Amino acid sequence: MGKRGAQSRDEFSFVSPVVKYVLFFFNMIFWVISLVLISIGVYARMTKHAEAAMAHLTVDPATLLIVVGSLMFLITFCGCIGSLRENICLLQTFTICLTVIFLLQLAAGILGFVFSDKARGKVTEVINRAIVHYRDDLDLQNLIDFGQKEFSCCGGISYKDWSQNMYFNCTDSQTKSQFRSRESCGVPFSCCLRSEDKSVINTMCGYETQQLSDSKAGEVINTSGCIDKLVNWIHSNLFLLGGIALGLAVPQLVGIFLSQNLINQIKDQIQLQQYSVAHRSDPFR
Repeated sequence: MGKRGAQSRDEFSFVSPVVKYVLFFFNMIFWVISLVLISIGVYARMTKHAEAAMAHLTVDPATLLIVVGSLMFLITFCGCIGSLRENICLLQTFTICLTVIFLLQLAAGILGFVFSDKARGKVTEVINRAIVHYRDDLDLQNLIDFGQKEFSCCGGISYKDWSQNMYFNCTDSQTKSQFRSRESCGVPFSCCLRSEDKSVINTMCGYETQQLSDSKAGEVINTSGCIDKLVNWIHSNLFLLGGIALGLAVPQLVGIFLSQNLINQIKDQIQLQQYSVAHRSDPFR
């Protein structure tokens, strides 16, 4: 009886295989996603001209994919190896990183709501910087065109913000210059009003619209700025945004819970092993 009891005590483990492998496969899924993001970002970066890519890293979508993918790769790598090898150090690193990211997201949401005016100012700066580099980066150009089409808007505050771009510049010095661009005083075609009965897009529809009055320009292009349209869209889709925020928070909280639970189980298992070793060496203890 004593020998059988000792064997069953040695076989017993506090570490639950369910928690261990659920955490492993949970991290494996996001690890694969991170590799996909990095691959897309690297491919997009390699297909660009180096001088154009380095001109505006803060608004480069490819750079954003690489940074987010790399961060996700490192965190999920710690989670995968830590759960598989039952390594407390890696699991604690995984838990701390997830907790910090979750708190940063929570703080950003609260600060964005409380300081909405300053947040609007930062968004305006980003959009203006993107307008300046519109022709320098094909990915950025496609992103701006997509946003202007989807929100039926043009520019940041108004369609005349496109004068900040050297190709669409409509200042007196530019209009009188002998090196005037053909697109001067115009806007991108993505600002134009769309007609359902036209299958061919007129890419010249926005030419010289900055020289028209607001009422005349409104007959050809969307004159409303994208910032106001974005704010209105956010106000009308609060439940959708709340669902997305919850969808991002739930996997993080699940990962934190599973990781912390596994850490506690591993610590209990270590204490059990230490207790067993101590009683084998000293049977009268």
